[in-house]
Amino acid sequence: MKWEEMRRLFPHQYVLFSVLQYHQEGTRRYIDEVEPIRVVAEEDARTEFNQAGPGKLVYHTSSKVCIIRIRRRKLSRVRRKKTK
Repeated sequence: MKWEEMRRLFPHQYVLFSVLQYHQEGTRRYIDEVEPIRVVAEEDARTEFNQAGPGKLVYHTSSKVCIIRIRRRKLSRVRRKKTK
């Protein structure tokens, strides 16, 4: 189902869904096709978001477009002690 359909079916609610299709522009992924799993209560949204597995997402349907920003982790250097 398209994101617009999801917004129409679940107006102004947090929804847990599987991402079926997306396209990427730079560091942003625009979600195109989704499969709804269930509605999430507002007080449980953060917990559900943190527990969602790969390919699953919790998002509020008040947003016209579903976007995920990709963060790139900077590589950290490990310093070793010099041995004598």
